[in-house]
Amino acid sequence: MASDKEAEPVIIGNYVEMETEGKPNNMKSKLSKFLWHGGSVYDAWFSCASNQVAQVLLTLPYSFSQLGMLSGILFQLFYGVMGSWTAYLISVLYVEHRTRKEREKVDFRNHVIQWFEVLDGLLGKHWRNVGLAFNCTFLLFGSVIQLIACASNIYYINDNLDKRTWTYIFGACCATTVFIPSFHNYRIWSFLGLLMTTYTAWYLTIASLVHGQVEGVKHSGPTKLVLYFTGSTNILYTFGGHAVTVEIMHAMWRPEKFKAIYLLATVYVWTLTLPSAAAVYWAFGDMLLDHSNAFSLLPKSAFRDIAVVLMLIHQFITFGFACTPLYLVWEKLIGLHSCKSLCKRAASRLPVVIPIWFLAIVFPFFGPINSTVGSLLVSFTVYIIPALAHIFTFRSPASRQNAVEQPPKYLGRWVGTYVINVFVVIWVLVVGFGFGGWASMINFIHQIDSFGLFTKCYQCPHPPPPPPSLLNATAAAPSPHHHHH
Repeated sequence: MASDKEAEPVIIGNYVEMETEGKPNNMKSKLSKFLWHGGSVYDAWFSCASNQVAQVLLTLPYSFSQLGMLSGILFQLFYGVMGSWTAYLISVLYVEHRTRKEREKVDFRNHVIQWFEVLDGLLGKHWRNVGLAFNCTFLLFGSVIQLIACASNIYYINDNLDKRTWTYIFGACCATTVFIPSFHNYRIWSFLGLLMTTYTAWYLTIASLVHGQVEGVKHSGPTKLVLYFTGSTNILYTFGGHAVTVEIMHAMWRPEKFKAIYLLATVYVWTLTLPSAAAVYWAFGDMLLDHSNAFSLLPKSAFRDIAVVLMLIHQFITFGFACTPLYLVWEKLIGLHSCKSLCKRAASRLPVVIPIWFLAIVFPFFGPINSTVGSLLVSFTVYIIPALAHIFTFRSPASRQNAVEQPPKYLGRWVGTYVINVFVVIWVLVVGFGFGGWASMINFIHQIDSFGLFTKCYQCPHPPPPPPSLLNATAAAPSPHHHHH
């Protein structure tokens, strides 16, 4: 084991030049450094926590209505722990890859390491290609979901325009994220993002408790297997926000300090998701089955409007979070990644935004799309692939002996780690991908059948009932708004 003094430059080799800049001299650069250049442990914690929970906060009550209260709470705890575990694995593999490369004197000053490059460095190009395919598709749909969520939320403040028109508008706004160079520059954003989700979560909790239970409230979940697995997969998705873990770690001055950050972020996230989902479900029960956005059931008020606006800003930030890794991959593909001109890089990133915009307009299904993305993409991207990659990277005794990061003693070292990894792979394959994929696809296709593609206004409130004089004439006809489950 080398002494600390020798190990130091290897660890922070990436940002040495930033550390030695000396004290910023004038007020302006002090301010910009404070707001813009984040690389501390706290920045990483804010990034993880605010990235983990965005619009999912609004769909968790919907998941509770599918799962029932007990399963809803247990799945949140279970997947939160599992997500923290795979984030830990990703961080171990990142440090391993980076240390190996830095021993070969590779310099990462103008290069952001990404997950697929970690896979490439440790396991070769086939792993890289699979990792890249899953990660990009997941981040693409992650960005699509943010856009859908923007339109779905703003509609509750201003319904003069339909949701589709709002999607056009927000697509244009979100395109401005091409100007944010990397995760290094998200300090102020992730801090604000977390404040916003915290406000919204407590607004949902308090407003539901104040509102009280609706008349004749029913809590019949879980009733159908399809709904049960759709709900559990949405929770798998909630705690699968670590597809950008590598980029967040890379933006740290001391990435090896990342290990517990994700778990600490998750613990904080539980204080938001558990009370809010439980309270909204307690108040509205089965009504949530047809209202995947929790805002749609709560009465209009100034507090609700504030929550909606804050969530909109947060979704814009999360859109940037999900899109930045895509921008980086795209830059590397077209050979502009080390380009110094910010404007050139921003312009080159625009083609990434267009397919996202298009997909958000085609599939505006707010809740169901989360579960579908969760089962088909998140399951592999952030659970199965990291666990398998860890198993394969350290399969030889020599690689285990020379590992930069030895597994913790209290989890049974290598044997314990191996057992946990195998469990994660099997569980997520069977429950997440298998049952979850089956259920989500059925639910998703059901939404297409009920609402159609390119639908103008998904799950919008029905027009008011006709005046009494017309009721006698229409009483005989069956109600057209009846939902078939």
